[in-house]
Amino acid sequence: MISALVINLDHSSERLEFQRKQLAHLQIPMQRLAAVNSSDILTDRYEQLANGWERKMSSAEVACFLSHKAAWQYVANSNKPWLIMEDDALLSRSVPEILHELINQEDKIDYVTLETRYRRKWLDKKSIHLVGEYQLRRLYQDRSGAAAYVLFPSGAKKLLNKAQRCAPALADAFLCCSYELNSWQVYPAAAIQLDQCSNYDLDFANPFISTITPLNYSRIEANNCVDYWCFKIRRVVAQLRMGLRQLSVCRCAERVMVPIQKNDYEYKSYLNCK
Repeated sequence: MISALVINLDHSSERLEFQRKQLAHLQIPMQRLAAVNSSDILTDRYEQLANGWERKMSSAEVACFLSHKAAWQYVANSNKPWLIMEDDALLSRSVPEILHELINQEDKIDYVTLETRYRRKWLDKKSIHLVGEYQLRRLYQDRSGAAAYVLFPSGAKKLLNKAQRCAPALADAFLCCSYELNSWQVYPAAAIQLDQCSNYDLDFANPFISTITPLNYSRIEANNCVDYWCFKIRRVVAQLRMGLRQLSVCRCAERVMVPIQKNDYEYKSYLNCK
């Protein structure tokens, strides 16, 4: 069985309890990884890390990236695949069987996302059967989502090498533009973040306030005019790179909205976390 590595802030005890109940219900072994707290990042260090992407990142976004990077290092050090989860990820009841089947595909996989976030993705037209209605399809272009993904040691090493060369970004953006990864999508998706429940007609109100984009969140302004235009240029370059990627795969891939199997989500049995 592939175990779950749950990224969790020290003060987010209710989120941790939610994941403990969910993963125990699914009989998936769990290990907690202490998330980086934005308050622990010194100002000078924050400025070094926050200005290399397509806009200035907040301290919480930088901390989120560093937390995922720590998870990649954990996978590399352990030399085995892990299901990396943010602590508000909701899993399908089929995830244990899916994880079991993914072990058999280890020789051809670096990274598998279980998640969908109501945005279209470029997937290979061909698929590999996993279990039940679930398939594995090559993922050529994603747009967002880092709440639930299986990372193999080969993929962890590629991400860590890239992190040495490239500036931090939003964690999901960093993953989505890492074209060196041999990336795959579970189809239909076997995970969503709790804030996506309404998009997928799951009758549930998310009890957790986002630790990355709280209700009073506003984007951080660039330090100066030079930084502002550097952000703009990076965004244009990233969009061009994305367009070239899509052109290169348009014959073998299709742009699709990844659905979920609504009946596979049993969240009401372990959402009483207090």
